[in-house]
Amino acid sequence: MKERVTLDHPKEKISKQHLTEEWVGKIYTWLCIIVLIVTIFSMVYFVASRGLTTFFRGVNVWEFISGLRWQPDAKPPIFGALPFIFGSFSTSIMAALIAAPLGFCAAIFMTEIMPKYGRRYLQPVIELLAGIPSVVYGFVGLSIIVPFLRDTFPGQGLGLAAGAIVLSIMILPTITTIATDALSALPGGLKEGSYALGATRWQTIYRIVLPTTFPALMTGVVLGISRAFGEALAVQMVIGNAPFLPRSLFDSTSTLTSVITLSMGNTVMNSPHNNALWSLALILMLMTFVFVFIVRWLERRTKI
Repeated sequence: MKERVTLDHPKEKISKQHLTEEWVGKIYTWLCIIVLIVTIFSMVYFVASRGLTTFFRGVNVWEFISGLRWQPDAKPPIFGALPFIFGSFSTSIMAALIAAPLGFCAAIFMTEIMPKYGRRYLQPVIELLAGIPSVVYGFVGLSIIVPFLRDTFPGQGLGLAAGAIVLSIMILPTITTIATDALSALPGGLKEGSYALGATRWQTIYRIVLPTTFPALMTGVVLGISRAFGEALAVQMVIGNAPFLPRSLFDSTSTLTSVITLSMGNTVMNSPHNNALWSLALILMLMTFVFVFIVRWLERRTKI
């Protein structure tokens, strides 16, 4: 009996050690989840409480969203956020329209046409684009894109077109990476069946591969738009930062992020101007939530 006790003792010790590690892992995981939930709700509560103050102090919600004039120093101050909302949406959507075809073509090249050379040479280049700081994109746009637009088209070069081109380069790695993953995860039986029926490689790509992976491809586009919508520094350097609705692609305008970053440090806390900037931040946060819901909906379609 004594020998059995000595033999069973290491097993009991190991089981107690496993149980302790399991409980430590569970406690650590729950603490991380609680901290994450508290942080998210705290941020939402803080931004919402500050952003809604503007509307509790006599500013009409519809006039704020649809107004064309932004004059915080006027008496009384005028807060019309439509130029900034339009600038954010227009630059983000135009950037996606430019980057999406390039990203899809790069993903098709790396997965369907020349996967060996594409992944060896093209994918590292695209990953390098993702690691470049946004201020570098802004300097490149200010040094190359803006002078080119100024010499080629009417205007000063600062405007929607310059902001959209800079953002398209920034979101290109996001769209390309997600598109590559979606095309790589496609079952090989679909393409083999298409080839067995006599379809060519290009017919298989645009009739089988692209329609099947379309929800996943659109997920990358929406994520790219979300990143472009929240970008501040690079757009701020090339868009002109004029609080007006542009009449053409080459007119200066502004975005939600640029006006917040330019003006927040020059306002007094709890002043009407400061509260209006927090209202712009609230709109920006709500649009981010909308993009997240769209991505979740597209993911469900992808699973189906």
